[in-house]
Amino acid sequence: MTQAPSSVTVAKHRDGKWSFTLTFRGVTRPASGKFASQIQAQAAGMTMLKALEGNKRT
Repeated sequence: MTQAPSSVTVAKHRDGKWSFTLTFRGVTRPASGKFASQIQAQAAGMTMLKALEGNKRT
């Protein structure tokens, strides 16, 4: 059985802030955060993804 792909997508809002959207095991979570830069949003999203992947049970 193959796992659905996981990803982090960042987006810039009209107010100039950035957020990330997380897709994990084929489920997309709502946008999170109001970050000052694209890199901060990407780092936070990747940290969240790594935490979720660390909680996987085999």
